[in-house]
Formats: sequence, structure tokens, C-alpha cells
Amino acid sequence: MSWFTDPQLVAGLLLLGAVAGFLAGLLGVGGGMMMVPFMTWILGHRGVEPGLAVKMAIATSMATILFTSISSVRAHHRRGAVQWPIVRHMAPGIVLGGLAAGAGAFALVKGQALALSFALFVGFAATRMLFVRQAPASWPMPGAWGQAAVGSGIGFVSGLVGAGGAFMSVPFMGRCGVPMHQAVATSAALGLPIALANTAGYVVGGWNVHSGVPGSLGYLVLPALLIIAAASVTLAPLGARVAHAIDTRKLKQVFALLLYGLAGYMSWRAFS
Repeated sequence: MSWFTDPQLVAGLLLLGAVAGFLAGLLGVGGGMMMVPFMTWILGHRGVEPGLAVKMAIATSMATILFTSISSVRAHHRRGAVQWPIVRHMAPGIVLGGLAAGAGAFALVKGQALALSFALFVGFAATRMLFVRQAPASWPMPGAWGQAAVGSGIGFVSGLVGAGGAFMSVPFMGRCGVPMHQAVATSAALGLPIALANTAGYVVGGWNVHSGVPGSLGYLVLPALLIIAAASVTLAPLGARVAHAIDTRKLKQVFALLLYGLAGYMSWRAFS
């Protein structure tokens, strides 16, 4: 059965994309963390081998950031919140790190290890949300080469877990004195080179993978990508507008509890 002719599947993917897009605009995080466990479950129920299902879920989730990032960064840019010099300095490193992850390490690491890595990453992110307050600015912002080096690490780790990198870039910018709203907005802009590099890597690295999933390209599931992206692009600007109007700290605490549940599910997938 085609992805587009299953009404329940399409409705579920649209809802997933809407929630992920809104959270990406609102909190600067959440898109990949929400999508990977659900996409893993969907692909597993469609007969995809568990290890490969994890890889395809991570790749497809990362690719949706291409659309979500463009949509949310426009809303942030209109408010003058994006620090474009930081984006220009970090982007080259992000691209190199993303390509190394997507086209190299991602294809070599087993799906079980990726599922466990994702669970640990999400658990760490949830713990930061609940217990770690924003650290005072105590580091000088490094120069262009230093920012590129930081970007390479962010791009590489993001490619392995299918996240946009906000949980690394936002704290880094905060410690370097960038105000929180600007750090979230700049992180949204950094999501574009992260997603571009890693998505290209997933296509190259998975070119010879035969998943049996209709419409797949490398590790990407194109039909699911299109459905999720249609909803996430619509809701991301709304999330960005709301982020500038309210205090999101309480929302982050609630979202952290959900992340613990998703981390538990992916840990179970890794060991089952």
C-alpha cells in the first residue's frame, strides 16, 4: 500500500510534523527528537528490519529540518534575532562534520548502537531542560576558525542522532554571551547547513541499501518526508512567534518529561 493511500498513516504523519514544527519554532529543539522514535515505530510495523528502521528514521527526521529551518528562521529573521556572522563562521565546519557523519560513520555504525546513542542524547537533553539553568556568559566567543571547529562537532553529532544541533549550539552561544532568544534563532538558522550536509550524506551512504520501502532514496523515506514537512513548515512560524511572546521555561520542563519517555522507548529498541 502506498504511503499516500493510507488515511490513518497520513493523518499520523501530519500530526507528527505539526507538533515537531511547532516545537522547533517554539523551543528551538524537539523536531528530530520527536520524529525519530515515532518513525522507527512506523517503519518497524511496515516490516523494515529494526536496525535499518532506526537509520531510516534518523535520516528522514533530519531531512525534515531542511523545511522546518527555512520556515522558522524567516520568522526569527523578521524580528532581527538571527546572528548571521555566527552562522557564517560555524556553517563550514557544520557542513564538513555533517558530511563525515552522514556519508561515513552513519553507514558503518549498527542501528542498535545508533538507537542507544539517540536514547542517551535525548536523555541528556531532557536532563538539561529540567535541572541545568542557563550558565552565565563566561567564555569569549572564539574567532572564525574556532567557531568552525565547534560547528564541525555539532554537525557530526547531529548527523548520528538526527537532531538539529540546538542542544549543543544554544548552550555554546549562551556561554559566549549571546542572549537566549538570539541563540535559539541562530540555532534555527544553523539547522539548514546541518540538514543539507547530513541529508546529502544519508543519500550517498545509503545508496546501495535495499530497504524494500516504496519511495526510499538511500536512507531517506521520501513520501514520509513530504507529508511531515508539509505540516512542520506550516506550524514552525507559529511556534517562533509564540516563543517571542511567552516564557517557555515551564513548557521545556513538560517537554523534558516526554523526552524521557522517548529515550526509554529507544533504549528498549536498542536492547530488544
